[in-house]
Amino acid sequence: MSPVLENKVAIITGAGRGLGKAFALRYAEEGAKLLLPDISLERSENTAKEIRDKGGEAVAMLTDISDEKASKEMAEKVMQLYGRVDILLNNAAFLEGVEPSPWDTWTVEVWDKIFSVNVRGTWLCCKAIAPLMVKESRGKIINIASDVIKLPSTQSLLPYACSKAAVYTLTQGLARALGPSGINVNAIAPGLTATETVKALPDSHKMFEDTLEIQCIKRREEPEDLVGTAVFLASEDSNFITGELFFVNGGAVMV
Repeated sequence: MSPVLENKVAIITGAGRGLGKAFALRYAEEGAKLLLPDISLERSENTAKEIRDKGGEAVAMLTDISDEKASKEMAEKVMQLYGRVDILLNNAAFLEGVEPSPWDTWTVEVWDKIFSVNVRGTWLCCKAIAPLMVKESRGKIINIASDVIKLPSTQSLLPYACSKAAVYTLTQGLARALGPSGINVNAIAPGLTATETVKALPDSHKMFEDTLEIQCIKRREEPEDLVGTAVFLASEDSNFITGELFFVNGGAVMV
């Protein structure tokens, strides 16, 4: 059986660590050629090198997705490298150092930072890459939302939860706008996942304990738990699915 993403060209933002790295490694195993924009060139290059060492094809790139010029440079880079793009996985997001807090204690600076990356950055990436897909009359856009939009913990992570709810709304809007051009736009909502960023939070141990209480599957979610859904949504098997939000969280949220 051939790899399901053989010779597909994919952009995965924030692939230097965590979920993005897990997505990149699996996409490479499935035969995709990768461009890996990240706010840290060192982390991105480490992921790209790991893929190349295994015989895959991946190129690192320093990119701040919240900057429109940088997103346009990303589009130019993928065309220079591969001449097209089949998949855009908008994984990059800002959460580092963001701790649960009462809803009215967040600063404007933190609120704006979260929205500039998670919402504006995702939109800018779509704005830069979608026209390349429209020319080919096909493409897959996958956005990373979060199950926090449906959980009681929404109130303690309010700006992050609101930003991820906006990502879902963006997903639905783009699904309608781009569907006539043959482009599928879907989103994945992970649960609390054991990434480097989450594990570094001061209360992460308690957060995982509380999350296990509401999950049907009684173990901690790992980055690798998300990759199967991401591969499916990038593959030909999902050609008639668009505008959907897939909760991958061990049953903590059921809709």
